[in-house]
Amino acid sequence: MRNVEQEINDKLNEIEEREEVRILHAVESGSRAWGFASPDSDYDVRFVYVRPEADYLRLDEPKDVIEWQLDEVLDINGWDLKKALRQFARGNATLFEWSGSPIVYRTTREWERIREVSRQYFSEKAAVYHYYGTANSTLREYLQGDAVRYKKYFYALRPLLAARYIEQYHEAPPVLFDELLKLELPGDLRNGIDTLLEVKKRTVEGEKNPQIPVIRDFIEKETALQKELADRLADDHNRDWTALNRVFREVIDLWEERI
Repeated sequence: MRNVEQEINDKLNEIEEREEVRILHAVESGSRAWGFASPDSDYDVRFVYVRPEADYLRLDEPKDVIEWQLDEVLDINGWDLKKALRQFARGNATLFEWSGSPIVYRTTREWERIREVSRQYFSEKAAVYHYYGTANSTLREYLQGDAVRYKKYFYALRPLLAARYIEQYHEAPPVLFDELLKLELPGDLRNGIDTLLEVKKRTVEGEKNPQIPVIRDFIEKETALQKELADRLADDHNRDWTALNRVFREVIDLWEERI
C-alpha cells in the first residue's frame, strides 16, 4: 500500500506542475474508502483543485475537470474549485463523500474552510434521491439472477443504510460501511451481512456466488421505502450563494498570495 500511496502522491505532484494548479484536497473514493475493497480493486483517486485567478477571468475558461489516468491500478481525476462549489450548492452527495473520505492523500486549511461552509448546503432530499437511485440501479442491473457478484450487494446496501442514516440524524452520512452498520438492524440481516463480509474478503471482482435471500429481500423492500421517503421530503436546497461565493474568493485570494 505504501508504494501505491507514494505513486499516487507523485502523480498529484505531476498534475500540479503540468496543469499549473494547486490541489486542495485529494482522497480515495469508492470501495476502498467505503471499506469493502476486493483483493484486486483499483484505487479511485479524486481531488479538487484551484487555478490562478486569471484563469477564472478568461472568456475561454479551461476545462473544469482533469482526467489524469485510468488503468487497472489507478483511476485519477479531479474537479475545479468552481465546479465543486457549484455541486455543493446542488447538494451533490458524491462530493460530500469525497469531503468525508477516511483515506486522505493530501488536504489543506483552505479545504477545511470549504468543508465547514459546505455543511450549510447539505440537502437531505438530494442525498436520499442519490442513494435511492444508486441502490435501485444496482438492484435492477446486477442482483436479479440466481448467482450474483457479492460486491454488488454492498453497492446497494451501503446507499440504503446511508439513506437510513440521513433519515435518523439529518446530516451527511459517514463514508465507512462499518460506521453505517452501527445503525439498528434486524438480527438475521446483520448475520447475513457478517457472512457476506467474510466471503467478500476472499472473492475477486468478477466472481459470482448464490444469492443471500435475507440480504436480497432487504434491498428490495428498503429500496421501495427510500423512494417513498425521497418523494415525501421537502425541497431543502440552500439557494443562498453568499457563503460559497465568499469562500471561493478567499481561496482565490490565498492562491494569489502564494504565487
